[in-house]
Amino acid sequence: MVQNVGDDTALFCFTGEDTGIAISKKAGMIPLQMELGGKDVCIVLEDIDLDLVAANIIKGGFLYGGRRYITIKVVVVMESIAGGALVGKMNAGVVKLRVGQPEDDCNITPVVTESSSNFIEGLVMDAKEKGATFCPEWVYLIWPLLLDNVRADMRTAWEEPFGFVLPVIKINSNEEGIHRCNASNYKIQGCVFIKNINKVVLLSDATETGTVQINSAPAYDPDHFPFQSLKDNGIASQGKTTGINMMIKVKSTVICFPSPSYTMGSSGS
Repeated sequence: MVQNVGDDTALFCFTGEDTGIAISKKAGMIPLQMELGGKDVCIVLEDIDLDLVAANIIKGGFLYGGRRYITIKVVVVMESIAGGALVGKMNAGVVKLRVGQPEDDCNITPVVTESSSNFIEGLVMDAKEKGATFCPEWVYLIWPLLLDNVRADMRTAWEEPFGFVLPVIKINSNEEGIHRCNASNYKIQGCVFIKNINKVVLLSDATETGTVQINSAPAYDPDHFPFQSLKDNGIASQGKTTGINMMIKVKSTVICFPSPSYTMGSSGS
């Protein structure tokens, strides 16, 4: 969208990765508001309620078939709980998702183009060839899928599928989880599940994301909150106040009095 904000001023607003980057390169001096790609990370730490975590990951990872920029795109979880209970609970939620057509009120529906389907399949097969585990066993491309035992050398650890594939990466410390989150260039939002509430502010400050959700899946913020991107996620912020400010040019008037005796309304004599 090109928004006119004055006789000689415009603002480019656009959502979309490659096209948005192309627009930004040609915009020159025109202000930009861009929402580009997303690879939002969910970090699971310490002795948290796994039922709560699994339910939020399924909701945050597969809502709209995974086709939102703030969908959970990768789960980073402590090794001590990843190998058993959490992945099992997540898998139990995945197999309950209804697959079919939108008019049948299904959770998972077909992607829009064959090229999108081929891209998602390419991410999945790359992970499988490098040792990732399918949960559940994958039968059709349309089926929602957890990829367990994902490593940093797999494409799915970094590239956004914009579909219903969710990789799980195991870590051994809080610091490793933060490092893994910050290593990505695509982070509109992120979420952290942790029982020790005293660590929340430190974790939020350390996590390089536009918004951090604590013990909840990513979601669109209340209207008075800014919705912003960092790094390659985009430029500037969305939201009522921030959006209006993007369309405003500030003008200042500076009055310099000629002498201390000069007052407003003086004849100047």
